[in-house]
Amino acid sequence: MIVGCPSCKRLNRIPAARVGDRARCAACKEPLLPLARPIAVQSAQELDELVSEAPVPVLVDFWAAWCGPCRMVAPELETLARDRAGRVIIAKVDTEALPEVAGRFGIRSIPTLVLMRGGREAKRVAGAMPASAIASSFAI
Repeated sequence: MIVGCPSCKRLNRIPAARVGDRARCAACKEPLLPLARPIAVQSAQELDELVSEAPVPVLVDFWAAWCGPCRMVAPELETLARDRAGRVIIAKVDTEALPEVAGRFGIRSIPTLVLMRGGREAKRVAGAMPASAIASSFAI
């Protein structure tokens, strides 16, 4: 995974299996973990590694920049990531940039949220909703 430092904005590579560990920015030494914001998935391989090796559940947001409801749910996911840091990872998959991933997951509408536990899909919900509804829908 590529994680931007919240302090200096430098990009840092963190193996998905080590997301539960402590990590610091290579440049400024500020803490990078736990992840308190959604991370953008750049490739199918990155998503596969994340969902199979992460020690915590991964909530995948399938979205697109042109989608109004997707833009409405984005700040709710920011809130959820901040409130549940260390207990869940929020991953964002742009369906326009990664259509093969969206196809593999059978995404028919966006936004669609898919909770992955242990490399397997645990639950799926489509549509925009507030952070509290997302948390209660997925019991996270």
